[in-house]
Amino acid sequence: MVADGFELFPDRNVVALRVNGELKDKATTTTDDDEVEPVTIDSPDGLNILRHSTAHVLAQAVQQVNPDAKLGIGPPITDGFYYDFDVTDTFTPESLKDLEKAMLRIVNQGQRFVRRGVTDDEARSELAHEPYKLELIGLKGGASGGADSAPTRPSGEESVEVGAGELTIYDNINPKTGETVWKDLCRGPHLPDTKLIGNGFALTRVAAAYWRGSEKNPQLQRIYGTAWPSKDDLRAYQERLAEAERRDHRKLGKELDLFSFPDEIGSGLSVWHPKGGIVRYEMEQHARRRHLEQGYSVVYTPHLAKSDLFSISGHLQTYADGIWPPIRMDEERDATGAVTKQGADYYLKPMNCPMHILIYRERGRSYRDLPLRLSENGTVYRNELSGALHGLTRVRGFTQDDAHLFVARDQLEAETTKVLEFVISLLKDFGLTDFKLELSMRDDEKSKWIGDEQHWAEATDALRRVALASGLELTEEPGEAAFYGPKIDLKTTDALGRSWQLSTVQVDFNLPERFQLEYTAPDGSKQRPIMIHRALFGSIERFFAILLEHYAGAFPVWLAPTQVIGIPVADEYAPYLDQIIARLATHGVRAEVDHSDDRMQKKIRNAAKSKVPFQLIAGEEDRSQGTVSFRFRDGSQLNGVPVEEAIAKITSAIATHEQVDTAWAV
Repeated sequence: MVADGFELFPDRNVVALRVNGELKDKATTTTDDDEVEPVTIDSPDGLNILRHSTAHVLAQAVQQVNPDAKLGIGPPITDGFYYDFDVTDTFTPESLKDLEKAMLRIVNQGQRFVRRGVTDDEARSELAHEPYKLELIGLKGGASGGADSAPTRPSGEESVEVGAGELTIYDNINPKTGETVWKDLCRGPHLPDTKLIGNGFALTRVAAAYWRGSEKNPQLQRIYGTAWPSKDDLRAYQERLAEAERRDHRKLGKELDLFSFPDEIGSGLSVWHPKGGIVRYEMEQHARRRHLEQGYSVVYTPHLAKSDLFSISGHLQTYADGIWPPIRMDEERDATGAVTKQGADYYLKPMNCPMHILIYRERGRSYRDLPLRLSENGTVYRNELSGALHGLTRVRGFTQDDAHLFVARDQLEAETTKVLEFVISLLKDFGLTDFKLELSMRDDEKSKWIGDEQHWAEATDALRRVALASGLELTEEPGEAAFYGPKIDLKTTDALGRSWQLSTVQVDFNLPERFQLEYTAPDGSKQRPIMIHRALFGSIERFFAILLEHYAGAFPVWLAPTQVIGIPVADEYAPYLDQIIARLATHGVRAEVDHSDDRMQKKIRNAAKSKVPFQLIAGEEDRSQGTVSFRFRDGSQLNGVPVEEAIAKITSAIATHEQVDTAWAV
């Protein structure tokens, strides 16, 4: 029997089909031999289809308002979509409101999305007025896209329009007249009609974006938006955004006096203030203790090295655009300015691994030395574009909690398992509990990768077995591996439900080969070790930002910059609190008494604003009975606690890494 999705799944909530594993429009015809699954609008695939369809409606609205607008691309992204336009006039907040009204009119018309296959020549003819579409058609056909274009193949986001197979155009059809009112180059699938978009969409902001991500190309205007199955879903998302704004680490960093980015130092280069510094210190020291317990050795390496090192490793060739410009050193000139001694180019290091390799290679190694685990909090530098910088999450100088393990082939799987278990255990120490895994592999584009394909296959299989054995949810991503080997990325979910990629575990057969690393096996033969690259936090700066937003600045007591603040009911009780705070200090507690001239209620508000976990309040009754009152961050209070018990409670909360937000039961 032949049927389409409307016959098989009349429910309007079903917006597309998955036919033999491939996403298709709901209008696609199928047979009994096909494996057909419904795709609902609230599923991950359904949401992407909804958002991509909404992007098309946005582009149609823009060209209604400005017929001269040239179209870039409009892919779905996390929680929304964007569309790039080449226009003369800048989009403003007011113009976004007008565009939303135009979009709603299109939505209410119930225009049908109809897919149509075309040849390359037919696409060029129909889209002759769209230069950016013509370039994508050329890329699909194998053209370079012009001397100044980069990259020369469609990216993941561009693949929503062109890719393998025939080109397709989606016509927007007026349901009353059958007239094509608008069209766009697109692979699809799309919603059956625009009415399914409903009123759960909004345009959010405008940004500048270079065409195809290259500064050599024209700068376009990018309109971002979001779309959800209902207005209620949209409101819930907007509430999450508002909460995310309140938790923005850049805002909290300023309010809590944790870090800053002075203009005199340069964009993307942070300085840490005393309060932020102590949080970072506690993070690093805890991680270092755990590393030593796990058999890691601590090493230190310089911030720069000669170009030869990064040429051998392949970083100079692979990451040329992301490495800071070279520093010419040791060059000598005579009085006339002529070079009498050639110098050498030095680079700020983009990675720590080549230097750890040199430590391994410094002396002969035996199988008895393996696994050798080298750990360093090493600062590295990336030449990020200024527009890509974002607080502590995207910077130009950052510190990786880096480790490189050198293992024998028969140790690879067991050691990788141990690394993954350690990573998860340590992240749990910081209060993160929800984890997923992503296996990043190579694809068929051979020029992107170095090394033997058999080694890649062996490493990928080993990582897959380790990931599956962990019991965590696993997805596989072809083409996302490091240039030298496959990797497992660990993702976590924060208090707002946002997913963050943190730790990475990478298996590498290639750099040991490039640097000719060896060890002596039990039979006396020389063997090549395998490297495991491992960053736990990813970068300390980024991990700090994630924790800051996760806790909304209210760090667990063991990490809090100030753990206890004493607040006297009146000045005469300050000496009593001074004695208690002094005793806490002997236990290593970060504690102080507020001796300011502010009234008690103002002191309480100041402590709450600073997110201090414990306020110890004392008046006449407390002083006479040797007690204090605990006030917690949520405003609850526990009165008449004996001083000895108070000290024990505080030190225990710190030692056990307890998250203290409410009063303890008496």
